[in-house]
Amino acid sequence: MPQFEPSTFASQIFWLVVSFGLLYLLMSKIALPRIADILEVRQDRIAADLDRAEALRREAEEARAAYELALSDARSEAQKLLENAAEQAQAEAQRQLDALDERLAAKVREAEVAIAAAKTAAMADMATLATETAEAATAKLAGAPVDPATVRRAVDTALAATSSRKE
Repeated sequence: MPQFEPSTFASQIFWLVVSFGLLYLLMSKIALPRIADILEVRQDRIAADLDRAEALRREAEEARAAYELALSDARSEAQKLLENAAEQAQAEAQRQLDALDERLAAKVREAEVAIAAAKTAAMADMATLATETAEAATAKLAGAPVDPATVRRAVDTALAATSSRKE
């Protein structure tokens, strides 16, 4: 093998140094700066992406806080609306109850008036009936006709005494 020939060692070492020097120059002046630029651009892009991700995270947290605040406000507003609706329903029910009470009170008053009129009519009928009965009974017992005006006065006196005891 020619590489192991001692007579060619000096030329092989020379070309090794020249080749290594050229390769070193090429790598240090051309390839390594490009690789360094690529790594730097990549590092900058990663840093920018991380900054953007942090900003988006902060925005998301702010949006979440705003959403929770809006939700809380909406819940409190809904609670107020429910309370107002309940109060209005209560007021309407009370108004209808008051109106019903008034109608019932008016009907009770009408019924009391009707009862009083019926009582008065019944008392008048009773007075007439009592007068006729007393007149017939007195005429039958006495065997002689009696004065209707006298019987009427006696019945009226008895009914007045009876009604004054009831009241």
